Amino acid sequence: MIDFGARVAAWQKRHGRHDLPWQGTRDAYRIWLSEVMLQQTQVATVLPYYERFLASFPDLATLARAPLDAVLELWSGLGYYSRARNLHRAAQAIAAEHAGRFPRDFEAVLALPGVGRSTAAAICVFAYGARHAILDGNVKRLFARCFGIAGNPGDAATLAQLWARAEAVLPEAQVETYTQGLMDLGAVVCTRAAPRCSDCPLSGDCVALATGRVSELPAPRRRKPLPQRRTAMVVLVHAGEVMLEKRVASGIWGGLWSLPELEPGADIAAACIGRYGAEVAALEPMAAFAHTFTHFKLDIEPHKAAVARVLPRASTPGVVWLPLDEAIGAAIPAPVRRILISLGN
Repeated sequence: MIDFGARVAAWQKRHGRHDLPWQGTRDAYRIWLSEVMLQQTQVATVLPYYERFLASFPDLATLARAPLDAVLELWSGLGYYSRARNLHRAAQAIAAEHAGRFPRDFEAVLALPGVGRSTAAAICVFAYGARHAILDGNVKRLFARCFGIAGNPGDAATLAQLWARAEAVLPEAQVETYTQGLMDLGAVVCTRAAPRCSDCPLSGDCVALATGRVSELPAPRRRKPLPQRRTAMVVLVHAGEVMLEKRVASGIWGGLWSLPELEPGADIAAACIGRYGAEVAALEPMAAFAHTFTHFKLDIEPHKAAVARVLPRASTPGVVWLPLDEAIGAAIPAPVRRILISLGN
């Protein structure tokens, strides 16, 4: 395809995004943070989190020294919490192994926790002006349509074809503008639904457009029905405070504070006195709701438990009692925040 890179770069200069807070900088830390936050998350969602995160952790050294709880608290609500844990681990690794300086070498960047091939490439392109191909989710869709690459991008053979194309059309010059242009085209023009083909600088050579397959490419992953799970969450309320419990480090909500969970139908009062020394005086069911993860759907049955007294005993590790407003602002999962907010309404 003639002048593929030049057309993308020219379009970006005229129609692309130029006012994002991580643009116009060579600060690898800020670029890395934005790339990690943007993994599987839209720009509009990321913007306020990015600003708040930088206000608390303006540089690598500050992030590396911070307790994980503080990092997770600022990430709370953004989802995919392994990103925050990996970000913290990577900052500490950079402090220990690279004298606190973000690495310049592509392989060293790629070795950081939570950084894949496309993310490492984007960091090196924007921070150091290096020449590397990217292939994030939106760019996979753009390439699949433009070059008529059938198959699901998650399949190894299809992914290999997409990477081969990404490397083949990578221009020698204007790599930063070209890379941003690909991201912008994939995000705002070659969208999953209702793509704006008439605004695309590549429409004249787009195989999917020419063959009427825009809606078919890329091929979707064959989706299985999401497994359903159920859990009962207990809001223990005592003397104007609610109880939160620290979850284990691994798992979807690893390291976050959450509400005690029980099997639906379990004896809540018995469990609370046995596990936390909390004598439940009254139980009140709250509105049940569903929360969908990538791989399963969780049906949540919340219960408000009024605690008459907490028995004197050795403090339970990983458990805190907080005023409701402080609990809402803690590092908690979105469904837990939803339950606590409803408690105050």
